[in-house]
Amino acid sequence: MASNKKTNVFDLSVFSRIMSYASAYKSLFIFSGISSVLLAGIGALRPYLIINAIDNYVYTKTEEGFLTLVIIILAALIAEVFFQLIFIYLANLLGQNVIKDIRTKLFKHVLSFNMAYFNNSSVGKMVTRVVSDVETIAQFFSQGLFMIVNDILKMIFVAIMMLYINWKLALIAFVVLPILIYATKIFQKAIKTAFQEVRVQVANLNGFVQERVTGMKIVQLFNRERIEHDKFQEINKKHRSAHIKTVWYFSIFYPVAEVLSSIAIGLLVWFGGKELAIDGNVTQGEIVGFIMMTEMLFRPLRQIADKFTTLQMGMVAGDRVFEIMDTQSHIDTQGTHQPKAIKGAISFKNVVFSYIKNEPILNGVSFEVKQGETVAIVGATGAGKSTIINLINRFYDVDSGSIKVDGTSVKEYDLNFLRNEIAIVLQDVFLFSDSIYNNIGLQKEEISMDEIKDAASQIGISKFIESLPGGFEYNVKERGIMLSSGQRQLIAFLRAYVSNPSILILDEATSSIDSHSEQMIQFAIDKITEGRTSIVIAHRLATIKNADKIIVLDKGNIVEQGTHQELIHIADGYYKNLHDKQFSNQQIA
Repeated sequence: MASNKKTNVFDLSVFSRIMSYASAYKSLFIFSGISSVLLAGIGALRPYLIINAIDNYVYTKTEEGFLTLVIIILAALIAEVFFQLIFIYLANLLGQNVIKDIRTKLFKHVLSFNMAYFNNSSVGKMVTRVVSDVETIAQFFSQGLFMIVNDILKMIFVAIMMLYINWKLALIAFVVLPILIYATKIFQKAIKTAFQEVRVQVANLNGFVQERVTGMKIVQLFNRERIEHDKFQEINKKHRSAHIKTVWYFSIFYPVAEVLSSIAIGLLVWFGGKELAIDGNVTQGEIVGFIMMTEMLFRPLRQIADKFTTLQMGMVAGDRVFEIMDTQSHIDTQGTHQPKAIKGAISFKNVVFSYIKNEPILNGVSFEVKQGETVAIVGATGAGKSTIINLINRFYDVDSGSIKVDGTSVKEYDLNFLRNEIAIVLQDVFLFSDSIYNNIGLQKEEISMDEIKDAASQIGISKFIESLPGGFEYNVKERGIMLSSGQRQLIAFLRAYVSNPSILILDEATSSIDSHSEQMIQFAIDKITEGRTSIVIAHRLATIKNADKIIVLDKGNIVEQGTHQELIHIADGYYKNLHDKQFSNQQIA
């Protein structure tokens, strides 16, 4: 299927799909078409008026009526300019409306993808699809489709006018058209493949730059500037080569088209001059007019090749956008269960899950969390701790087994309702480039500034926020770079607290805090876990000693469960060994 799309000059299915978005703007489409027809008709009328002026007034030196004809020609020029303005404006307006709708639909579709899609996709390439490729679709209308229609109409009107005035001269002008049409067809086929490669290289370049800018700290810490520069040069070279290929095709086609146009004009001058001198069957005005009309006939054909390229670029971009729209990487959202309140009891029963088929991360995991309990999950990196959190939130669905909240499968819950009842504080806190207030309330209308300030006071972080310039209106910049890791963590705790969740999840939320923030964070943890079901993932065992239950994971299996005191008394137990390694120099009760 993919190979067919690369060789077809015109992909009707993609064309039809893009055009379907224009159906919502029928009036714009119709008026654009009318202005295109009028523009083409007036353009073809000008040479006829000039022939009339030369033969009936200039050649015969007749003054009477000449001024009137000049005014008519001037009016035709003004009308042509006016309809050109209307045509360009309406075509661009239609294109912008269409891409607004496509971009909105695309982004909404992307928001519904499960985490597996984002784990396997480049952010830079995704941005290229949503921004650059969608913008290219706008040119499909403004510089592609309508321009082609307008040029074809011009050619038809001019050809009819030529045949009407002098069919012999018209046939002379038409003699090289088949060669130019054939050359145009070859050019269009070659340029489509070239532009597909251009779009691929643009996406690769965007993806590379986005990742390196995001990870610039790592690049500089490990002295990778030269390595990354060399990689960028290689990718940039491929990007340049893809563009040069398109330039090469254009550099061949345009001179060929120009030569053929010149040949046609040369034949007209030769034949017309001979007819004028010998038989008088051709007038001087007709020779001048036919030279003008030949240019008007060939120029649109050359431009059609260019506009067809723009049309193809729009369809290539559309194909890439529709590929994402057609991607089915969603969590089933057909659940409708929305109880008045969630108590917070959680149960896993024989849960098997794998990110990659036949490579399970969890192997038949079963455990229960009672309402209001604080349960800690510990284990080595890759044991499956964070996977459990992802499954509770339904970022993924299990391969087999069941996960229930308050005795009801998570699949039966309305997904938005379920996630509204769960709050997570992650180790790597993500903050938007916005105010602290908006990062906490996430612009939810039901969360007021007073509620946020009151919540900040309750968990003991209001002084820290108010000490910042602007307080709650302080802009933390991209990813919260203006705050320390401990301060970002405090903001995350407040964000979780104001959402008033039934279930709270702390995923390594205390692993990278500084000593200054530790007391505030511990106080915040005690406050927000009070009276609600909490799951805590931690490497630092000192933070989970008071948990109601500790679950020990190893390679996707639960190897131990119990309280801190129970587990440290298991001879040669996994938890005991972990505990002894961390506190070998301390006396821990």
